[in-house]
Amino acid sequence: MIQFYFLSIICNGAAGFLLTTDRVSAAESIEDSQKLSLGSETFRLVLGVLTSLSGILKLLSPVQGEVPVIGDIIPALAGLAAGFSLLFEYYRRTSTLQSRKTEELENFIGKNKKWIGIAALISAVLHFLIPQVTLF
Repeated sequence: MIQFYFLSIICNGAAGFLLTTDRVSAAESIEDSQKLSLGSETFRLVLGVLTSLSGILKLLSPVQGEVPVIGDIIPALAGLAAGFSLLFEYYRRTSTLQSRKTEELENFIGKNKKWIGIAALISAVLHFLIPQVTLF
């Protein structure tokens, strides 16, 4: 469906941008905290959910004329990785639980966050510029 195609481009681009840029400092006053900003935890959580969901939906419903599952594999995997990174960052900020596995995953995502963001941005740009080409 074309709606998932558009959602995938927007979410991959926004998630890639957030992952490649440094975190915007939190609002210092109550008035500023009510505004929607890129540094907002809620915005990052919603974007992570939408990006992951669009990655899953891209695997299940490719653009017309493309090979099922394989046709949109790069944008779908980039969306899943970027969405998971945003969701995991939110989880680590809000959770007090510590384990060895989550620390290992946090180190891996911390080291590769910019690369995941770059992959999501490239995927979004390529998917936007050449929609009929099978990206696998």
